[in-house]
Amino acid sequence: MCERVIVQSIYCHQLYSMLCEATFVSNIGFLDDFCKLKCYQKHRIADGPLNWVERYPIAAGERQSPIDITTDSVVPDPDLPDNPLKWDYPKTAKVVTNTGYGWRVDVDGSGSSLSGGPLEEKYEIVQFHCHWGHDESCGSEHTVDGEAFPAELHLVHRNLKYETMEEALNYADGLSVLGVFLTVGEENQELQKIVDILHEIKYKDESVKLESPIDPLKLLPDETAYWTYPGSLTTPPLSECVIWLVLREKIQVSIEQLEAFRQMCCNGKCDEQKTLPENFRPPQPKNHRCIRSSVA
Repeated sequence: MCERVIVQSIYCHQLYSMLCEATFVSNIGFLDDFCKLKCYQKHRIADGPLNWVERYPIAAGERQSPIDITTDSVVPDPDLPDNPLKWDYPKTAKVVTNTGYGWRVDVDGSGSSLSGGPLEEKYEIVQFHCHWGHDESCGSEHTVDGEAFPAELHLVHRNLKYETMEEALNYADGLSVLGVFLTVGEENQELQKIVDILHEIKYKDESVKLESPIDPLKLLPDETAYWTYPGSLTTPPLSECVIWLVLREKIQVSIEQLEAFRQMCCNGKCDEQKTLPENFRPPQPKNHRCIRSSVA
């Protein structure tokens, strides 16, 4: 049984509007400025990803993410396998939150580590979340040779040389994000722990504590080959502070689990109910960035 923790910061439309006028920092340091951005709604509404540049000029920056990974232009880097990626995650992922643009699992990253490959320092995990599409033809933020996948998991890590997430957002090596593609197949047992409690966090800002913690290691594929490039956050504030590590091997998720994600609401109980059929940003221009591969 999960212990339900409801975070109700807004009880009526008036208070909601007042709060949305302010940009504030969440407990993990990201700017929670989706009050006015609302839902993605298939990228066609006025406040969707295609129009973020109006409020965030960095959206037109030189190292925005995601991108399309064109395999025939990827550069194999022999130095990467000589310094393999290493990760160690404690089982401390216990709180799941409806952020209004998806679910997020906050992690006490103390004692965790991500290092090696293109990373010059040690990083610790902060949170992980997922992006998905309205059907199985789309959903991943990164694409490979123009092909999208039904969903993409992001494990977010902070460079330990920066004391806070707010500070890390200001530096090109501030964060490292592991991207994992999801394909339709068997039920993912670790993700099912999230699916089982989504009815308790249907609305924005609702959170729930898990009795059984989620193990981030079980969300990673066995094969660790990856692509890496310098990029950005894929949601506002879109800071260009991310060293991306996109794993080549995929993990599986069931159609039923994806449908459960889509039924989340992107607003609070006070508002007209809107589900979240998709929450991905389209690929951005590569702008001559070098995409390196850990294998030939």
